[in-house]
Formats: sequence, C-alpha cells, structure tokens
Amino acid sequence: SAPGESGCEVTMPALSRETVRAGARGVVATLLVAALIAIGSRNLAHFDAALVGYTFATLFAVFGITYRYSMWLQRPPTALFWRRGWQVFFSRDRLLANLAAWPKRVVGVFAFNNFIFRRSRTRWAAHWLIMWGCLVAAAITFPLVWGWIHFETVPGDIESYRTFVFGVAGGEFPVDSFMAFVIFHGLVWASFLVIAGVMLAFRRRMIDHGAAAVQQFGEDILPLILLLAISVTGLMLTVSYTWMKGYAYTFIAMLHAIAVIGTFLWLPFGKFFHIFQRPAQLGVGPGIVGMGQLLAAFARQRQADQATAVFGHEIDCFGRNVIGGDDQVAFVFAVFVVNQNHHLTGANVGDDVLNGGNGGVAHGNPCQQWSPGPGPDLL
Repeated sequence: SAPGESGCEVTMPALSRETVRAGARGVVATLLVAALIAIGSRNLAHFDAALVGYTFATLFAVFGITYRYSMWLQRPPTALFWRRGWQVFFSRDRLLANLAAWPKRVVGVFAFNNFIFRRSRTRWAAHWLIMWGCLVAAAITFPLVWGWIHFETVPGDIESYRTFVFGVAGGEFPVDSFMAFVIFHGLVWASFLVIAGVMLAFRRRMIDHGAAAVQQFGEDILPLILLLAISVTGLMLTVSYTWMKGYAYTFIAMLHAIAVIGTFLWLPFGKFFHIFQRPAQLGVGPGIVGMGQLLAAFARQRQADQATAVFGHEIDCFGRNVIGGDDQVAFVFAVFVVNQNHHLTGANVGDDVLNGGNGGVAHGNPCQQWSPGPGPDLL
C-alpha cells in the first residue's frame, strides 16, 4: 500500500493465483527457449549478433503466448472441457479407436484444413496458403536466428556446403545444385504462398458484404497487412542483393526487421494467437469416440455450476440445437464458447479468443442470439 494524494492509503490488489501461475509458466518457457538458444548455438558461437532484435522479440512472444495460453486453460469452461476431453480420449474402452482416428484428424484438420474447405473453397485456399507459408517461414527463420542451424564450406571444397544442426555436422550439397537453390530460397517460396493467400483473403473482404459488415481493423485487416509487409519486404531484400547489387538493402532490411519484430511483439495479443489454440481440438472432436456423450452429459448438468451462469445458457443452446449424437461434436466448440464473458477473477486480459466477432453471447435470450461462429475469421 502507498499513501494517496488525500492522505489515505491505497491498497494494490493482490495478484490472483491463476495470474501468478501463468506468469511463472511464461518465465519458465522463456528461460527454456533462451537455454536452448545458448545450447543449440554452442554457447552463442554460431549466433548472429545482428539478429539479436529478432531473438528478444521471439523471447517476449514466448512469454506472452505461454502466459495467455495458461490463463485461457484456467478459465472454468476451458479447463473443464480440456480435462474431461483428454480423459475421454485416453479412457481404456476408447483409446485404441481414438488413437486410430487421431492421425486422420491431424492430416485432415491440420495439414489440409478440411474444416474450412467445407465452407468455401476460396476461403480454404487463402487459409491453407497463409498457414503453410507461415509454417515454412517459421521452420527456416527460427533455427537460423537462434543459431540452431548454420552452413559452412567443406574444407578443401569451396564449391560445397555442409549443414550443421545444433553444432553437429549433417549432409553436404554443392553450392550450385538444385537443392541449394531450393534451400537458400526457402523464404522466397514461403513469401509467395503468404502473398497469394493474403490477396485471396483481401479479395474476400472486399466482395463479401457479410464479412465486411462485421470486420474490425485490428482483428481482421491488421494481421493481413503485417503478413503482407513481412513477405514483400523479404522479397525486396532478395531482389536487392540478386539483381540490384545491394541497392537500398540496409533500408529494406530495417523495414523488414520492424515488420517482423512488431509482429512478434503483437503475436500474444492479436488474432494470431488462435494459431496456438487451434491444436487443442486435435485430441478430441469428430471421429473421437465419446465426445458427443461428454458434451451431452455436460449439457444436462449445466446448472450444477452457477459460477459461470452465462456458460450454462450457451451449453443449453448446444444441448437443444447442436449435439446430435456421439462423435458429432468437435472439441473446438469449447473454444468457441470461452470468450470474453468467462474471465477468472483478476484474470481479465482482454481475450476474445476464438469467436473472431462471429460468435459470442449477447444480452437477452442467448439461444436466440448466439450461434457458434466459424472461429478465427482471419480470412
């Protein structure tokens, strides 16, 4: 406490247990990544000091993402579905069937985004291109920035490169080979994918009046602008040193760094956070035995916990309108209903997690006004 201007003492509210736990997990995750950077780069021997800005931005993102993810998992509705969902998945009488269904879900939901294909082929193409462009770029960028991967010329053969992973020598390849061309231009291919996906997404937002009516700049437009800025400035760097003899390279590199670092710093707070929430549905969902029964049972017992009354109304809507039978309800529905109405005491971090402005609960009769939105409406 501290004396105020009027002489009265001002008592600062104590941090909730959930906040402390989430903060501790964020610190542990950040320290773990920092340790892996030091180990993977052989005590920073292969760490490029010019990339230190990127490194600190990623460490900040690791802390922010871990903190927010932990807070999200501690919300009563999310915690209940998370815990009970995995109990269903690993139950003895369903484990083999669920393990057999899980690879299909990983391929269908994650690799091919079939949950979006059923809505719109154009929307699916945009999302798929952006997703794989970002994944390819991340798989290349982070190991290089952190010093986990580096290349050296082979002793006695300056026309060949040797790959080192965590300081351990790997394969070799000629400098002028097709493999070298593909590897060293990996970020170029990733940029092409992202730019194509962003263009399709912008096209939809310009011609789809329904999407335009509910879109918000910070939630729907800004993410696309950031992705486009990173991709375009990255391509400009390639153009500069390949065909323009390095003209304006330093200036372009600064623009690129600002775009990338700004995105990393914004990552835990914006719509890109759904990237880290989406895998939560891979363990349970359509094809996972027992999930329909779990949600139906929870719907019947929704009045048992009055601490989250609004959530009870949402489950009431599910119980009457959505739950049709076993194996028909995706765990992601639990993600849809955990929005800004379900904050833990002292844990309001302004999350509107996955409804993206398309779902949520309005005042009045929730069964008339609520509908399970399609999730993060990035596209």
